[in-house]
Amino acid sequence: MNQIKEEIVADYVIVGAGTAGCVLANRLSADGKHKVVLIEAGGRDRHPLIHIPAGFLRLLDHPSITWGFKTAPEAQACDREILFPRGRGLGGSSSINGLLYVRPFAADIDAWEASGAAGWNFANCLPYYCRSETWQDGKDPRRGSDGPIQVTRVASPPAVCAKVITAGEELGLEMVEDPNVTTRGPSIWYYQQTRHGRIRSSAARGYLWPVASRTNLNVHTDLYVKQVMMQGEGDQRTATGVECRRESGLTVFVKARKEVILSAGVIGTPRLLELSGIGDPHVLDNAGIRTQVPLRGVGNNLQDHYVTRLCFRIKDIATANERSHGAALAKEVAKYVVSGDGILTYSAAVIGAFASTGLTTRPDVQFVIAPGSFKEGRIGELEDEPGLSFGVWQMRPQSRGHVHITSSDSTKTPTIAPHYLSDPLDRQTVIAGLRIGRELANQPSLIPYVVGETVPGSQAATDEALLQYARDNGSTVYHGVGTCRMGTDPTAGCVVDAHLRVHGVKRLRVIDGSVMPTMTSTNTNATVLMIAERAADLLLNELQGDETLQPPVRKQAPHTA
Repeated sequence: MNQIKEEIVADYVIVGAGTAGCVLANRLSADGKHKVVLIEAGGRDRHPLIHIPAGFLRLLDHPSITWGFKTAPEAQACDREILFPRGRGLGGSSSINGLLYVRPFAADIDAWEASGAAGWNFANCLPYYCRSETWQDGKDPRRGSDGPIQVTRVASPPAVCAKVITAGEELGLEMVEDPNVTTRGPSIWYYQQTRHGRIRSSAARGYLWPVASRTNLNVHTDLYVKQVMMQGEGDQRTATGVECRRESGLTVFVKARKEVILSAGVIGTPRLLELSGIGDPHVLDNAGIRTQVPLRGVGNNLQDHYVTRLCFRIKDIATANERSHGAALAKEVAKYVVSGDGILTYSAAVIGAFASTGLTTRPDVQFVIAPGSFKEGRIGELEDEPGLSFGVWQMRPQSRGHVHITSSDSTKTPTIAPHYLSDPLDRQTVIAGLRIGRELANQPSLIPYVVGETVPGSQAATDEALLQYARDNGSTVYHGVGTCRMGTDPTAGCVVDAHLRVHGVKRLRVIDGSVMPTMTSTNTNATVLMIAERAADLLLNELQGDETLQPPVRKQAPHTA
């Protein structure tokens, strides 16, 4: 007996309901003219810890809300398998991340255009950053005021935070009120969060929930995409839809009258292209897949921020540690329920900083400073005694890795090899960044409160010892990008053109963080929102036969970052 199969037909088929997918589902269905299908392998975003900001600590390795990815063992990271969290479910990684909202340096985006991604410069992209956000702290003309993602300041930071800010100024860092609108020199500031009151403002909550009743938008969860379907040969390859599988084993064909859009992220998108026969022939041959479209750049160019943390024991001033256990935690839960305040509204960090190691001409290390300390210096469980942690990462790492399948079995996890610290400059920068963190803790405003450095401690005194500590303990900051690089030349490793169309395949696009030619110096979620917003306009303009794109009219003043 033939297996029963299901068929769905739409104008646009979007694979992946993460940050980019949610944006696209909203924007492409807005005029009611096009039927849009959004496919997500995970489930609905119902888990309560998704929506409580501090809940992210319990989600990074959650068995059903993440993919459970780990990196391949690599020598420069002491042959460790490092947890590589990627969200699974509506909202994707925006439902599990640390909620930190940081726009990039203007030069980060301008570099994309300089490398061949025409039109992707900061001036053109700035309006889309603004369109995606509602900045809740007033009506600054340089910020968005009516976007789907709510952005706010950290509420009621512990007393130690003010001391850290002053210490930063003593170190020579400029204290800035809004790091997302000011010129980016060495500086210290409070992080902003994608939070609305007591609740996380994920891409699903901001973009998808408000339009769920649209009759031309259908969201399918727990539907796993196996491959892109194509027809034609050679230069006439055309994407026609995707083949999917339900948990019951039922095969589902989702056909696209106009386009297939892959928004499955830095791991999922190259994996799906390779399973479909689009990629490096050598990789595909080894996986037992016939090459249909040779694109050697698929899965290469993986970039990520690698963070290493210093932890300090603190005395005589409040931190988050002592409020996160026992009766004190019960009070914090009550405070959150009653007033939407307290440590449950905190996220990955409270204070941020840009600093210069002197190895490059621009600030090259970013700090994530938390008013608490984690056991063994890694995000997870807070220590019982008062503590403080300084995480540091190199903002523009030179190391490049890859993501590749090893089998034609669509259920098998691909190899994730970031090659952390493989470049000499990266190693020098992490050492210098850790030393800057120690200098910060040794400023007059913090000296009275710092009992001592608990991790790595005084035994890590030399550059060699600090580097070894970083190799033993560093981890991802969940900022992986670049595996489907944007640019004009497929022979140079580019996978999509400046309109995010896959080279060599008609009616197939990639719209997510994997298209970044180089990563932004800062946190990446704000930029993925921007990419999807701008891509939606590119696509809708093409429907009108216009391949040019004028940024949306803004009343805001120019951005100076």
